[in-house]
Amino acid sequence: MATVTEQVGEVLLGTTDAPQLSGVMRQTFFKHAEKDEADHYYLDEKSFIDAVAPESEDYHKIKRYQYGILFYVADREQKGKVTLQDWAVFQNLLAKPDAEYEVIFRFFDRDRSGYIDFDEFYETWKAHKGEDSLPFNWHGDWATLYIGSKDKRHIMTYPQFAQMLRGLQGERVRQAFVHFDKNKDGFIEPEEFQRIIRETAAHKLSDYLLENLPTLCNIAAGSKISYANVRAFQNIIQQMDMVELIVRNATTKSADGKITRTDFLNEASRISRFNLYTPMEADILFHFAGLDEPSGRLGLRDFARVLDPSWHTAYTLGADRIADIGQKAFAGSKSLLHDVLESVHHFALGSLAGAFGAFMVYPIDLVKTRMQNQRSSGVGHVLYKNSLDCAKKVIKNEGFKGLYSGVLPQLVGVAPEKAIKLTVNDLVRGKFTDKATGNIWWGWELIAGGSAGACQVVFTNPLEIVKIRLQVQGELAKSADVPRRSAMWIVRNLGLVGLYKGATACLLRDVPFSAIYFPSYSHLKRDFFGESPQKSLGVLQMLTAGAIAGMPAAYLTTPCDVIKTRLQVEARKGEATYTGLRHAAQTIWREEGFKAFFKGGPARIMRSSPQFGFTLAGYEVLQRALPMPGSHANEGPSGHVEPGVGLAEAKAPLPYLRSRNALKVILDLDENFGRPRLPRGQKFTGIPGFGRKSQES
Repeated sequence: MATVTEQVGEVLLGTTDAPQLSGVMRQTFFKHAEKDEADHYYLDEKSFIDAVAPESEDYHKIKRYQYGILFYVADREQKGKVTLQDWAVFQNLLAKPDAEYEVIFRFFDRDRSGYIDFDEFYETWKAHKGEDSLPFNWHGDWATLYIGSKDKRHIMTYPQFAQMLRGLQGERVRQAFVHFDKNKDGFIEPEEFQRIIRETAAHKLSDYLLENLPTLCNIAAGSKISYANVRAFQNIIQQMDMVELIVRNATTKSADGKITRTDFLNEASRISRFNLYTPMEADILFHFAGLDEPSGRLGLRDFARVLDPSWHTAYTLGADRIADIGQKAFAGSKSLLHDVLESVHHFALGSLAGAFGAFMVYPIDLVKTRMQNQRSSGVGHVLYKNSLDCAKKVIKNEGFKGLYSGVLPQLVGVAPEKAIKLTVNDLVRGKFTDKATGNIWWGWELIAGGSAGACQVVFTNPLEIVKIRLQVQGELAKSADVPRRSAMWIVRNLGLVGLYKGATACLLRDVPFSAIYFPSYSHLKRDFFGESPQKSLGVLQMLTAGAIAGMPAAYLTTPCDVIKTRLQVEARKGEATYTGLRHAAQTIWREEGFKAFFKGGPARIMRSSPQFGFTLAGYEVLQRALPMPGSHANEGPSGHVEPGVGLAEAKAPLPYLRSRNALKVILDLDENFGRPRLPRGQKFTGIPGFGRKSQES
């Protein structure tokens, strides 16, 4: 297990060396393996599926039992067992760049000869083909081009076989259209079109798209669907990735994040080099994406329902761009109880991380407070020449511990301060954010940040006044007539009303601070560093964004912080006592000049930036060291496997993605691949032991 130092390094700098495949491979194998009579470890089909397809994942499009296809690839000797050596070979196969097609090739190459005989291929295909599946003619002209005519069959090499699979789905759709077009007029019924697409591409398309397929007949006059419509639809789904790129570019350039059909075609002309989209293809894309938006101006969420196979994940697109903490914490929640437990867990880690960050920069905060409290008028009032001189004298006169005078109230106050600030900002931003585009008017951003700053004062003002009085009392520690006071003595002496002394100045500081900080931080991440639903920033990028955002926020609000400090600190003998906010400001201006309002400004900047860094780094380390109990159940073979690519880059390990993609290609042959054959009169609804059972029909 990595040390805390190593974990901090990983969080801040990232990692360059991936875990050795052999170590991960062996760990996964032995986690699921069983022993035979000779004490040899092996995986049967069920335990193999457990190893490559965790139960926690979403198998909405590819059924979990269909991963059994991969078992027959890994079981090289066809013994019904996968040994450690078989598992190593299989994992090494998945690491190859063209693993998807090679996995399928080995599935059909049962005798491991290195080529595929058509008769052998045909028998395997026929054994997996559903009884009610659409017909496919392997003796037609298309198949003949790849495998030769019936009396001149030839073997297929791996490259030839892979290329045949590449065009297979389009030919299945063409033959299915011909099958339904009985009168040869070039039209079929909407329900027949829906069946064609469901049987040939259901594993690649969203439920939203599949359910609304019959509406394709509405893009033109009449109530039937032409072959041109079918081909245009097929072209769109075959180029989903390119369509998504065009849509993303176009919506990014749009002021409101929405585009029209014209915008799409214009952007396609800019991006495409070798492919042009026909008017019908654009019509079909906008038809399905805009079923709920008759205006014709569509946002990313509208297109996600078409482009994302697991389209329900599109609902989090806006939320990912709205908030950094609050909304993301509940994005994958499972129940109300889970939400509560998860919020407690996040709050606890955030409190510890916030306390760590505050502790690390506390000496800077103490120097800042003493510099702000130092008055330029009067004999003996100027104790420190500058911040560095202040730090030296604190250590000399009070020892190193003097740098941490009053640290306890600060640590206690960090938890509610951070929780209130982040939560209120998230709530207000979420309320006024366009859910379709994730955009928010800059005025609402300022209001959200200001509201967060205002709410935190309820908790922070009492704690700050105690902290400040503890910070400055060490200046006269050597005087016999100035006893040291404890935090509880200060609380009892001030009373409830006294604890909110200087609250107005605190509001004047925290409201503009948060109003500047949160929008600046959000825009720096999104506009400068390019954060988006498909791009997550590294910790150093977030640290930089936070540091830059904190600089103007901290320095520009220093005058209010100076006034707040003067009001909250206990005046010494010979010093003027301020009666209120206006009196304090006027007195400071008159006696010390304009520069006095920016005392401790550099120290505030030096404190805010590293405090954010330490807090974030601490939070990341704590998340790794103390994960949410039960969260490990959501990890796959190598951890953090995501169920669908969707409109975001998949972060799952490549072997997992390649095994899933291989199944997508093999299902182009027939949706029933991976389902066991059943006697007549029974309907297959899943492999027993994998969540569902066979039933009599």
